[in-house]
Amino acid sequence: MQIISFIGFTLFVAIFAWYSTRKTDETSSDGFFLGGRSLTGGVIAGSLLLTNLSTEQIVGLNGAAFKEGILVMAWETLAAVAMVVTALYLLPRYLKGGLTTIPSFLERRYDKTTRTITSVLFLSGYMIVLLPIVLYSGALALNTMFDVPQLLNISETSALWMTVWGIGLIGSVYAIFGGLKAVAVSDTINAIGLLIGGLLIPFFGLMVIGDGSVMEGWSTLWNSNPEKFKVIGGPETSIPFSTIFTGMMLVQLFYWGTNQAIIQRALGAKNLKEGQKGLLLAAAVKILGPLIVVLPGIIAFHLYGEIIDKPDQAYPTLVREVLPAGLVGFFAAVLFGAILSSFNSALNSSVTLFGFDIYKQYINKEADEKTVVRAGKMFGIVLAIFSMLIAPLIANAPNGLFDYLQEVNGCYSIPILTIILVGYFTKYVPAIAAKIAIVSGVVLYSLSQFVLKPIMGGNDHYLHFLHVMAILFVLNICIMLIIGKVKPREVAYTQVHTHEVDTTFWAPAKLIGSAICIIVIFSYIYFS
Repeated sequence: MQIISFIGFTLFVAIFAWYSTRKTDETSSDGFFLGGRSLTGGVIAGSLLLTNLSTEQIVGLNGAAFKEGILVMAWETLAAVAMVVTALYLLPRYLKGGLTTIPSFLERRYDKTTRTITSVLFLSGYMIVLLPIVLYSGALALNTMFDVPQLLNISETSALWMTVWGIGLIGSVYAIFGGLKAVAVSDTINAIGLLIGGLLIPFFGLMVIGDGSVMEGWSTLWNSNPEKFKVIGGPETSIPFSTIFTGMMLVQLFYWGTNQAIIQRALGAKNLKEGQKGLLLAAAVKILGPLIVVLPGIIAFHLYGEIIDKPDQAYPTLVREVLPAGLVGFFAAVLFGAILSSFNSALNSSVTLFGFDIYKQYINKEADEKTVVRAGKMFGIVLAIFSMLIAPLIANAPNGLFDYLQEVNGCYSIPILTIILVGYFTKYVPAIAAKIAIVSGVVLYSLSQFVLKPIMGGNDHYLHFLHVMAILFVLNICIMLIIGKVKPREVAYTQVHTHEVDTTFWAPAKLIGSAICIIVIFSYIYFS
């Protein structure tokens, strides 16, 4: 029954995605890469949420909550603030410029070399870090939660390889042959399923604690574990409170405002109003994110704190113990969808970056749209195979995969955020300043985290990586502004308005955005 419900729901999503996208012209660049610029607010919101929410978050953040409590909710709630900023300030600029990729703006603002360097940084991050880790963490979660080795009577290593390739092959079909719209539609259905399934886990967990009463369970959990409900983190925690005002917001702004795998959903909006609706709806739902990725970890601590050895085992253990058998197949399907989403979204964005920023610019400058799409698909196939080959080899990755992923991503996230923000908010900073900022950002951060930190004794004796990000962000902005003063552009940069989509501002956007930010602030006051 569990296998039937798993296969049934997965097939339903695939068929519905095909039916919804059958009329989209996937041979054109806008059709394949941006869903024909036809995405509505609900589809954008669902795709944004599920692209972000995958096993490295569900398992990793709940594991962190098992260990440290509610303070790790910063990764979720502060994301809502970054999405508001993106909806109100960045997206209008993107859509006015008719952008397909973020690096394409950098070519207009700086030069072609800056665009290429940024695209290579994005692709390197996806290829070496994000895609393999998503495949590995997803396969590990499925194998642990649903005991695939015992189910199929194979070794853990064989199960890992099999699950990695299963996720990779299915995700590749969506991303490479379906285009952005197929990815976005399937994401929307899976987002609804994951939201329902994700909320069921703490619901049943609280019922176990309260002997059938959710309210009694919540009261017992709150009163028995007061230390787990303190949102202010000390210097020894993974998120010291001070980092919320430094690197944390920079990471969130990069991820939700400039990361190609995320912002591509909003770039595919049919108009600015729909893009803003999608971002703000996703931000509102994101505030509830801790119910799915934080609360279950605290529940698992209360129920199984003495028997769980590793924090990352908390969520799989809770699912296995509290979820009724009849719902296991459904939850497996939506979890599988979440894993697929993160994989195929990053893969689709990689295909987009390669097609526009590498192939069209350097390999075949005269290529028509069909040729660019075809070349992108071929690159996607190679990238998918590469990721599936190395993903199982991450078995010896350090504990705390989520924090590790965030730290490694700092190599390229802060330099890219720096040059984009300076590019939009200044007119005379030249291209050479962007190149120097990228190089200095990557080199200095790498030296800091992978050379100096081990020498100085690791995390306990070194500045938190989020503080390091903030320091380098300010340093690189200063470098760019100084260069802009000493050797400014000869002609001021002016924003191009392509009129490809209607960029009329959604009237309630500022009011809704302000309300979301107020709720986030209140949540910190309440739990402090």
